[in-house]
Amino acid sequence: MRVIVVGGGVVGTMHAWQAVQRGHEVVQIEREAEARGASLRNFGQIWVSGRAGGEELDTALRARELWERIGAEVPGLGFRAIGSLTPVRNAREYAVAEAAAARPDAAARGYELVSAAEARAVNPALRGAFEAALWCERDAAVEPRTAQLHLREALRASGRYTFVPGREVRDLAGPGAVRDDHGDVHRGDAVVLATGAWLSGLVRELAPELPVRRVRLQMMQTAPLGEPLTTSVADADSFRYYPAYRSDALDALNAEQAQAPVAAAHKMQLLMVQRQDGGLTIGDTHEYEHPFAFDTLEDPYDHLTQVVESFLGRPLPKIRHRWAGVYAQCTDTTRVVHRQQVADGVWLVTGPGGRGMTCSPAIAETTANELGW
Repeated sequence: MRVIVVGGGVVGTMHAWQAVQRGHEVVQIEREAEARGASLRNFGQIWVSGRAGGEELDTALRARELWERIGAEVPGLGFRAIGSLTPVRNAREYAVAEAAAARPDAAARGYELVSAAEARAVNPALRGAFEAALWCERDAAVEPRTAQLHLREALRASGRYTFVPGREVRDLAGPGAVRDDHGDVHRGDAVVLATGAWLSGLVRELAPELPVRRVRLQMMQTAPLGEPLTTSVADADSFRYYPAYRSDALDALNAEQAQAPVAAAHKMQLLMVQRQDGGLTIGDTHEYEHPFAFDTLEDPYDHLTQVVESFLGRPLPKIRHRWAGVYAQCTDTTRVVHRQQVADGVWLVTGPGGRGMTCSPAIAETTANELGW
């Protein structure tokens, strides 16, 4: 079988990986010289802890298993089974963490409510003030800026993979075939459109009523911390945004403890991961209303800096990079992904939202199974 994958981000690359692993030939087409979208502009977190139960959690857990397996085959991914800590500072936040740790699926998620001393034993860089923390053993991380590069190197070694950059797919050229903006036709037995937040052009023509929206976020990265941050770190505001933490205790937190005004205005939470070079990737905000701003705002960065410094008990290293990114999210946020056959031999896979990096291996595996690869 010959598979045409349109899109060079992590979802597209994982579809290419699945096809090559199953013995098929793959041509992957990317409109940029390299992927430049949400697949690079994220935390690199394999984030099991906040996922909703049922299909979403099953997908995240399967993806976590696949990431570890692929990471063993492709060391350049920088796969690290680091887990996560969410420090809590008062009784209301503690109650939410306690309710999460009492969930029936807490063991599957790797949840454990630990004391401040136990949290610091796991992550000694957390020298600031907090009362306890929710530990999630199943969370992990990879290097988002370079993951696709290393995956493609491994795919090329198979002898059944071709990467075609700098080509935008403009239209279909028959069943299982697409034509790019150079006039070249790429024919296969199946086409997977994994174009991320690029929902215009051919995607709009094929799926004009697509139940997917675009979300913009802001993030930053620092100079090296100078010591290991041995886990990823979230703050209690993340409880408000992830479905795994829904409970009466969360309702009480929302009713009785407002977010800081800047955090509320920009729908913020803290997520933080250390990169292999020692720098910290920190975010994020959420913006849903179009048209998106073209510039970044400083108030969210100031807020994140204050939160991080309060956990670390020390000044944040110099910020070296700031950026904004846009990802695609199903309007029905309970759906893991939107997968739709849009033409003969052509399938569209989009809308995983903030789950894209985490769930992409399992999303691609499901596509491959459903299409009979």
